[in-house]
Amino acid sequence: MRMTKRVAVAGSVLALGGFIAGLTPAQAAPSGAQAKSTYYFKFDKSTNTNSRLYLIERRPEKPERAIATWRAGSGHGTDSCKKNVGWLPNGKYKIKKYNTTYNGSLIKGYAFALENKKCSNGTNRTELFIHSEMKQNGNAGNTEATRWDGDNDYKSAGCIKLKPADIKAVYKKAKSVGFPTQLTVVS
Repeated sequence: MRMTKRVAVAGSVLALGGFIAGLTPAQAAPSGAQAKSTYYFKFDKSTNTNSRLYLIERRPEKPERAIATWRAGSGHGTDSCKKNVGWLPNGKYKIKKYNTTYNGSLIKGYAFALENKKCSNGTNRTELFIHSEMKQNGNAGNTEATRWDGDNDYKSAGCIKLKPADIKAVYKKAKSVGFPTQLTVVS
């Protein structure tokens, strides 16, 4: 009878996957059942025309790491409470939708819609995107809003803006990791 109880207790310890030994769930899980990496974008504001957009990988039990980075800009000034002028307020944003043929009044082509965000004084920032300057089909156009002319085009009405080749690369990389749904903005 004593032997049967010991076997039952030993079996229960094994069934707990090692928790009694102080292992984390990832350590206790059998190989192949390890938690997967997750991904998010991070926008690090430096200047209106020379900031960085990163694709960050969160790995279980390892430090986060940037797996891609692109030059990006935001705003015409640094006041995040000025609608259609300042850069994005710091914080976390939900990426609502990835578009490759967006057809807004000013923004066209590759454009990733962000949720609205209140800045520090309570001003609600709306119509926020990660985008470029192009036609709805992703090609360059003839008007200022649809063609990329250089460094000054990194400025925006408060969105994150990349050159056309880079926004296409961001989309391709995002697709390859399952389309991240979060953006974190820092300065």
